[in-house]
Amino acid sequence: MKTKETQIHPMSAVSPDAQLGLGVSVGPFAVIGPNVKIGDHSIIHSHAVLDGHTTLGTEVQVFPGAAVGLAPQDRKYDGSPTKLTIGDRTVLREYCTLQPGTTKTGTEITKIGTDCLIMAYCHVAHDCVLGDNVILANGTQIAGHVTVEDHVILGGLTSVHQFVRIGTRAMTGASTRVLKDIPPFVTADGHPAQLVGLNSVGLKRAGFSEERIREIKKLYRKIFLKGPFREAIEAMLCDLHSCSEDAQRFINFMQNSQRGITRGRARRTSSKAE
Repeated sequence: MKTKETQIHPMSAVSPDAQLGLGVSVGPFAVIGPNVKIGDHSIIHSHAVLDGHTTLGTEVQVFPGAAVGLAPQDRKYDGSPTKLTIGDRTVLREYCTLQPGTTKTGTEITKIGTDCLIMAYCHVAHDCVLGDNVILANGTQIAGHVTVEDHVILGGLTSVHQFVRIGTRAMTGASTRVLKDIPPFVTADGHPAQLVGLNSVGLKRAGFSEERIREIKKLYRKIFLKGPFREAIEAMLCDLHSCSEDAQRFINFMQNSQRGITRGRARRTSSKAE
């Protein structure tokens, strides 16, 4: 049952200038800096550290050892009051590190959406944007300036190069090394990452109809399996106005890629030796 009373353990170190909402709970040995704002009914567990110009939404949980809002690991950072915002009901597990934006080359803000799950030992660097319902499994490492769209799942120990974009409802396997953009709705795996097909299971669990999944799969095959890659995209751009919303999202994502698109694995060909 939620309570309006804020509970601060006497063994914690909470700045008198920090802003704590109704029903916030702060555990022993937690440290909260002067420019931190914490939304109603959030829970800050023992030994968590929150600092910088960090804003947490409502019902956020920060587990022991997490370091949230400390200065970014960027040698260009000049101490400016850059920001980190974390959406409602997001959970930050043990020893994860989330850093604010940086200056000069950055946007000066890092944004984490609502209902995200950031598991133990994950790192989200400066100037990243994570959408809603994003899951980062244990040990995932995200470099600066990365954009992760809604409903993405990154498998444990996934590493993401700076400036990469990952499209909505994409998924990576464990230990995937992401160097280029990953389109929406797909699954990627490998070191470096390669596309291994559509995230069909994830789309079904999300309530996508069979017809809708078939259309996305047809699009995927046309671009990545039949190709040629560039020609296939250009042909679809000519008919973009008549495409479904899913197809338009898929095509626009690839058209606007700055780092290039992760491609599929080479198809095996039969040989006489077989």
